[in-house]
Amino acid sequence: MAAITFITGGARSGKSSFAQQLAESLSERPVYLATARIWDEDFAQRVRRHQSDRDERWQTLEEEKELSKHALGNRVVLMDCVTLWLTNFFHDCDYDLEKALEQAKTEWQKFIDQEVTLIVVSNELGMGVHPENEIARKFADLQGWMNQFIARQANTVYLMVSGIPLKIKE
Repeated sequence: MAAITFITGGARSGKSSFAQQLAESLSERPVYLATARIWDEDFAQRVRRHQSDRDERWQTLEEEKELSKHALGNRVVLMDCVTLWLTNFFHDCDYDLEKALEQAKTEWQKFIDQEVTLIVVSNELGMGVHPENEIARKFADLQGWMNQFIARQANTVYLMVSGIPLKIKE
């Protein structure tokens, strides 16, 4: 079973850089598990910025949904991020909240059924502006429920606030 460190917080709170530093402190050859789909040029620039933050020590795997198909046993893996991973399920399920949540939970359970040190980055969407439309509200619910699901299983949970990691579960 995976040893899970869950790092959550708002946009630009320092989650990814904290997670990267943690992974580098635990392994000389960490794995970066990227879950993003590139939807537009602005997002492509964000991905390139994240890529430039990592040096040659990192192995990068790109996986939009099927995390469990990668054999990562006995590695330190940084998954960045749950939000982008859930977006792929939500989109592919035609914005059906229950179906996306069920598929994501099933895949997550298969993924963590391996001996891996897993550092997981996510977003706290519910701490921001209340979404103005139904699809955005459904996604915020999906994110919140999946965050709760992962945090319950995590060994350690951090909340990032203005670049400061606050340990809220150990």
